[in-house]
Amino acid sequence: MTTLYGIRNCDTVKKARAWLDGAGIAYAFHDYKTAGIDAALLESWVARLGWEALLNRAGTTFRALPDTDKAGIDSARAVALMLAQPSMIKRPVFVHDAILLVGFKPAAWQAALTPEC
Repeated sequence: MTTLYGIRNCDTVKKARAWLDGAGIAYAFHDYKTAGIDAALLESWVARLGWEALLNRAGTTFRALPDTDKAGIDSARAVALMLAQPSMIKRPVFVHDAILLVGFKPAAWQAALTPEC
């Protein structure tokens, strides 16, 4: 199953959805701000990519945290923060079979999603 994870009103997610639609790639959309995120799924992403690739430290939700909460972040702490506040997960996250993409970079998505000849 192909799923795009993100937040419906995020501009980057909107661009990714438009790109997928334009490329004719069918997907289910999971809004983790309203539907939450499964802990095991998030942990599997962290195991594959590392928590640094998934924790959105540039976002307002993370920046609003007290400095004590931002200090000494490790994998377990990052997962706990993202589960508590899914807005801290970088977006979008695209999952299709073995493909796992974080953030929207059209060239990278094109390369990952175009079958090789």
